[in-house]
Amino acid sequence: MAALLLLPLLLLLPLLLLKLHLWPQLRWLAADLAFTVRAVRCKRALRARVLAWRLAQLARQRPAHTFLIHGARRFSYAQAERESNRAARAFLRAQGWDPGRGGGVRAAGSPWAGDPAAGSTMAPLAPGATVALLLPASPEFLWLWFGLAKAGLCTAFVPTALRRGPLLHCLRSCSARALVLAPEFLESLEPDLPALRAMGLHLWATGLETRLPGVRDFLAEAAAEIDEPLPGYLSAPQNMMDTCLYIFTSGTTGLPKAARISHLKILQCQGFYQLCGIHPEDVIYLALPLYHMSGSLLGIVGCLGIGATVVLKSRFSAGQFWEDCQEHRVTVFQYIGELCRYLVNQPPSKAELGHKVRLAVGSGLRPDTWERFVRRFGPLQVLETYGLTEGNVATFNYTGQRGAVGRASWLYKHIFPFSLIRYDVTTGEPVRDAQGHCVATSPGEPGLLVAPVSQQSPFLGYAGGPELARGKLLMDVFRPGDVFFNTGDLLVCDDQGFLRFHDRTGDTFRWKGENVATTEVAEVFEALDFLQEVNVYGVTVPGHEGRAGMAALVLRSPHALDLGQLYTHVSENLPPYARPRFLRLQESLATTETFKQQKVRMANEGFDPSTLSDPLYVLDQVVGAYLPLTPARYNALLAGDLRI
Repeated sequence: MAALLLLPLLLLLPLLLLKLHLWPQLRWLAADLAFTVRAVRCKRALRARVLAWRLAQLARQRPAHTFLIHGARRFSYAQAERESNRAARAFLRAQGWDPGRGGGVRAAGSPWAGDPAAGSTMAPLAPGATVALLLPASPEFLWLWFGLAKAGLCTAFVPTALRRGPLLHCLRSCSARALVLAPEFLESLEPDLPALRAMGLHLWATGLETRLPGVRDFLAEAAAEIDEPLPGYLSAPQNMMDTCLYIFTSGTTGLPKAARISHLKILQCQGFYQLCGIHPEDVIYLALPLYHMSGSLLGIVGCLGIGATVVLKSRFSAGQFWEDCQEHRVTVFQYIGELCRYLVNQPPSKAELGHKVRLAVGSGLRPDTWERFVRRFGPLQVLETYGLTEGNVATFNYTGQRGAVGRASWLYKHIFPFSLIRYDVTTGEPVRDAQGHCVATSPGEPGLLVAPVSQQSPFLGYAGGPELARGKLLMDVFRPGDVFFNTGDLLVCDDQGFLRFHDRTGDTFRWKGENVATTEVAEVFEALDFLQEVNVYGVTVPGHEGRAGMAALVLRSPHALDLGQLYTHVSENLPPYARPRFLRLQESLATTETFKQQKVRMANEGFDPSTLSDPLYVLDQVVGAYLPLTPARYNALLAGDLRI
């Protein structure tokens, strides 16, 4: 009888939950719980898994399983282990050791890199020295990186576009004692070779077509070594906080800084794909630079964490992407937002039909591109994440909520603690109360993302002086003596706990007494079908406080610029203070090698028609239109006769 009485209630329960909007809450809670359990298991499983040990383990457990596909070349885990063993022995020989069958023995009287009989008068590499890699994404990059880890040496990933001053700065900042470069870079690096030799660097190339004084062929030296394993003590860290790798920041606001990467960070990144729900039988498509954290730590190290297969591309090709996915039966695509935008801007092709891609994981995907990407290429799941190379906090949008970078549930914050605090765009500092403590934001309010620094979540800073980390650490945030890492990013947490990226603190600018988020303005512009790319930034205008908005635009072929439609759209969708005062029409946008927009450089170039060859336009408030910015209008603006 009781069961019969309860039956109507049970039947009505789903309707009641739906009416009260509780179904999503229960679904999100279930996702919170599932992700938390996965994170805890992942942390337990990763204990003591340093990079060299993990590769050797996979070579024993699944030796024949394909680890890497690069063009027509395929390598199993066993082959990867052998190739990296050879590389490690070549580096050990450069330290003056005899890395023979026993390994780790100084060879008295035998030739080594510092022996004149070996053709070099250079001092041997010291134990723990830093070796810089200037290489494209390739198998050789991985063998050398893994080999350096096995030999107990530190690696520095140098961005491949750097030359002259910025290159020398990077090598000096991480105290590099050797440089391995790709032969295709030798011609462009020839003017730098005297300076590199003067620094006393060991110089290798991964193959040499012609002999160059002081540059040796590393691949030939490695090929002469045996491929047997090395003693484990060589790669065992004394402390998990020790630096084992340097990754350089993108340099969008100045010269690159060498972020210190610890063994602990490598360990944590082995769990990345596991947290994303990726399995050992998945095939991962990776077309990101390996000198970037997304490519190396999340892509390659994440793959090692689960023992999967990675399809590595030296360059991303939107036109080739789906054919590659079909050929290699790709199931997972690691992206940064710009790659997805390139794909949706491609004309339709047969190859995009019937693919096996079930998951796209990455960061920087804007909501409008997200919508187009899923609608055109789905059904597939998008897992947007957030993190920084040097940071101690990461978020995962494990619920799939479109446009979010994560969820601030109490369960997630218990495992990965962080906070959003109020930030003053004018002063560039967090807002503090009468007691000098920071103030947490309310739902819907943009706030600075900060995370407590602890032994489990450290901040190691950068190679060089402590001044390089100035501003990255905040003291006395919520209580006296606490220390938090400052991400420099503004996020918004809505009333459902979903996190959305708002803007970089340096990108948000102030105009007419209001804060303007460049990402929000860009999203409004990107809704216009004749625009393909938009870069929004603030420029200084003589005689005006703050910075006025400026938008660099790239047209979508074969469309033309419709200034009338653009003005109407901007006026209807943006408040007056957020409407860009200037437009700059370009063939393509300036970006870094990791596809980050060059806002600082564009802002410094300003809007003077006498120095810029691109078509420029100015918002005339009186006429109510964007008009060509002629020299006469520019002078009227400076004289105060043209009101913006």
